Amino acid sequence: MVECHICPRKCKVNRLAGEKGFCGAGALPKVARAALHHWEEPCISGTRGSGTVFFSHCNLRCVFCQNFKISHGGFGAEVGIEDLASIFLRLQEEGAHNINLVSATQYIPQVAASLALAREEGLSIPVVYNTNAYEDVETLSILNGLVDVYLPDLKYFHDAPAARYSGAVGYFAHASRAILEMSRQVGPPVFDADGMIRRGLIIRHLVLPGMSGEGKLVLDWIRATLPEDVYISLMWQYVPMHRAADYPEISRRVTQAEYDEVVDHAIAIGLDNGYIQEDTAADESFVPPFDLTGVAGHPDGVVDPSRRETRVMHTRSNGRAQWESEMPFAGWQDQAGRP
Repeated sequence: MVECHICPRKCKVNRLAGEKGFCGAGALPKVARAALHHWEEPCISGTRGSGTVFFSHCNLRCVFCQNFKISHGGFGAEVGIEDLASIFLRLQEEGAHNINLVSATQYIPQVAASLALAREEGLSIPVVYNTNAYEDVETLSILNGLVDVYLPDLKYFHDAPAARYSGAVGYFAHASRAILEMSRQVGPPVFDADGMIRRGLIIRHLVLPGMSGEGKLVLDWIRATLPEDVYISLMWQYVPMHRAADYPEISRRVTQAEYDEVVDHAIAIGLDNGYIQEDTAADESFVPPFDLTGVAGHPDGVVDPSRRETRVMHTRSNGRAQWESEMPFAGWQDQAGRP
């Protein structure tokens, strides 16, 4: 923190003295929302929701970021180590299946301290680390033994799109090493009797317009590098938000043909475990309200139960069939291989 080197940017600013690096984060964690969230993969959201903590600031500058209010704008409230631990414990008391840390990279040392304290005080549900994958391997070692589930979004294979759309030259080199470290720490997914993940790695990939080829290369690397039982999550939820309109090539939604191309490739190369989405997932209404819910004394938000299952994600085994509205692929299975 005196010479910040938490992420690959290695800004070396003194955050304890108030200096700000690329991400804009200060010395204390800043949180924009902490509440039950129902729109993650089924093995994470379950029936009661994931205890999701949205952290402010980010070490990427994605021009299409749906959370730009907090990632770029920095909206949120600062919380101390003990306060953050209390948030984790409160979410557990509210019935959360897990604690879901969204974009916590810039606060890893503080989050680790809060997790350790919360564990001492009775936190027993799994901890999910939900990240853009632009991580430093040495920093990730701080989380070893504290994080149960890693959920990285491996966004790009080539430097050109990573630099153009996220301001991150060298993204894949850092992200791929980070994912290997995540795999080393937690291994493949382990599910309980209800199909909820207890431990393991799930690699996400957000399919972007015009970049199905990029997605296929990401999948090729996963197939060649990770264990055969690796889980993936192919997301069809891209919405051209924030500054996407300034980039004509991505100022539209992903077509069914583009998404199908990536899913078909995953099947063709033998990636047999994972999740897919339907096109209804690409909707701005799924962006949660960043209003300090669950932070600094603010009340918890109320989720309309009718909306909880709208963002459909299915686990697949082998095979492929035609799309059916709001229905799983024929021959595919519900989560954790349960028919």
